[in-house]
Amino acid sequence: MIRNATLEDAFELAEIYNYYILNSTITFEETRIDAEEMKSRMESIIEEFPWLVYESNGQIIGYAYASKWKGRCAYKHSVESTVYLKNGEEAKGVGTLLYTELIKRLSKIQIHAIIGGIALPNKASISLHKKLGFQQVAHFKEVGYKFEKWIDVTYWELLINNHK
Repeated sequence: MIRNATLEDAFELAEIYNYYILNSTITFEETRIDAEEMKSRMESIIEEFPWLVYESNGQIIGYAYASKWKGRCAYKHSVESTVYLKNGEEAKGVGTLLYTELIKRLSKIQIHAIIGGIALPNKASISLHKKLGFQQVAHFKEVGYKFEKWIDVTYWELLINNHK
């Protein structure tokens, strides 16, 4: 089931995220985070934007959230979207369910542009964004360096609300 994240979820969310920090180039962070850091990140977001978790049998197996795209006032209708699944829970439809619900909730709060960044290679994330109607709008070459290699990043955008 999908529900709003709470600060009590911080430990489980950090554990999901830490797998990617330590084992992938999906995130450019290089040092694991603890529950307190995750709580701090959540507190800076959950009052303004959705942060969702997918829970099954009492365990969180994925999460998705939106955050400010940029700090300047004119960007107030644009957000960056993020989704992470517990290692081993990929390709089961949970990412699609979370992202679909995130988009639905963002459409209710006057967001116009949703922007997702994807470090390459990441076929699963590209497929998810395409399936949900995102279009690739940028490709930055070699903007990240992790695990002794340069990493490209693409940005994908979905426009949802046409009012301001």
